[in-house]
Amino acid sequence: MAFDCFRDWVDALDRAGELKRIRTPVATELEITALADQEMKSPGGGKALLIEQPTVNGVVSPFPVAINTLGSWKRMALSLGADSVDDVARDLGALVKAKPPGSLREALQLLSQGLELRHARPRTVRSGPCQEVVHTFDAPATRTDPWPAAPSVNSPAGPAPSLLNLPILKCWPQDGGRFVTLPCVVTRDPDTGARNLGMYRIQIYDERTTGLHWQLQKVAARHGRRYYETGKRMPVAIFLGGDPMYPFAATAPLPDGLDEFLLAGYLRRRSVDLVRCKTIDLEVPANADFVLEGYMDPQEPLRDEGPFGDHTGYYTLPEPYPVFHLTALTHRRDAIYPATIVGRPPMEDFYIGGASVKLFLPIFQMNFPEIVDIALPAEGVFHNLVFVSIRKTYPMQAYKIMNGLWGMGQMMFTKYLVVVDADVDVHNTSEVLFHLCANTDPQRDSIVTRGPSDVLDHATSEIAMGSKMGFDATKKLPGEGFRRPWPPLIRMDPAVEQRMKELLQRAP
Repeated sequence: MAFDCFRDWVDALDRAGELKRIRTPVATELEITALADQEMKSPGGGKALLIEQPTVNGVVSPFPVAINTLGSWKRMALSLGADSVDDVARDLGALVKAKPPGSLREALQLLSQGLELRHARPRTVRSGPCQEVVHTFDAPATRTDPWPAAPSVNSPAGPAPSLLNLPILKCWPQDGGRFVTLPCVVTRDPDTGARNLGMYRIQIYDERTTGLHWQLQKVAARHGRRYYETGKRMPVAIFLGGDPMYPFAATAPLPDGLDEFLLAGYLRRRSVDLVRCKTIDLEVPANADFVLEGYMDPQEPLRDEGPFGDHTGYYTLPEPYPVFHLTALTHRRDAIYPATIVGRPPMEDFYIGGASVKLFLPIFQMNFPEIVDIALPAEGVFHNLVFVSIRKTYPMQAYKIMNGLWGMGQMMFTKYLVVVDADVDVHNTSEVLFHLCANTDPQRDSIVTRGPSDVLDHATSEIAMGSKMGFDATKKLPGEGFRRPWPPLIRMDPAVEQRMKELLQRAP
């Protein structure tokens, strides 16, 4: 289901009974975070919140703030236009596993899937609502290749616009400032022209500059390194709002070079209309709510970014990152500012990450057909803990899965990986821990290795480098050095169990 703007998405949440409207003024400094944190930790993720009168330094902003809009399984499914995330995962799984048709019926099904992909391709349009209001700024002409500044278009009278006027949150008390927490960042590979859509937090330094927290393993950072090699300014576009599939696609674990707008188009069942930015040579969704256009100058020194209260539950401390310079700020006239917060779980990002795992499980299974299911428990804050169930048929198969997953994209950041048998529900943490404790000998059934780590992991001795630990909690086979009989798991006779269940139900 496609949403024409973020306001349409908020209205859909309202009609579904998934929205709370907060009509009292609430400060963007700490108060919105405190409000959203309590709601996110309510059973099932609580409700989405629309702050109708957010205040910036005591002044009510003309732009409402929406937060926690994807923070439950129901809202994630609603954003996908489905009854459940599992339904979408099954459809995507059928698509990636499609085989040559063996009958007319199968041919028609394959044709239908092809039509869905055709409508997923992004397309360029001449204009869009994201540029209903346009403010442009002169870039500093301190270089031999000054960035061209376009004339201001549709700029309303009144105070000069700046990043300080937007209802951008200061989330936690020790944060280094205000942060854009749900930014979709568009960059382009200068060699291949391939576009990337990622999500990297944006710290506001002043009216027209921000930090760009793209970690060294991210695609945008790779694009940036090429600009550092050439010395040319790097165009960067940051947009917020529009269809809720945009931030979801920006965080999805797609292979490098695969256009995230293609995924967004497939999931929303309508092509993403893209419009060219006013001051830089990049394209953004025409139905976005806000767009920040600008550049990164590779000849400029890095600047400390942070601290920031992160999804790890701890603050990430200041580290040097590139600086973004604003050349244009465009927005819809009726824009809503979308935000999220991160911190000690559970938070909204648990549901976003969980949906990604469900959708991309078929791709993992194409590489490792023995995988039954994968779960990222909330306590593991994404990368710290992963549970995997497999159909085990030969010795040391669990170790094959560990090493294979550590080599796939962002799974390289996983600190603890637990492999269990197919009949274990990996979404039930208590059940996994029971099998981990019961089925392992610590020395025999664990492995420690080294590799890249999440830049946000404060526990490693060096930034972005650390160790990982895997546990084989499966039933042991003779070839794995286990020479004793493996005992059966205690289970009641199903017929007796059902009779006694009915007896209890009849008891007064």
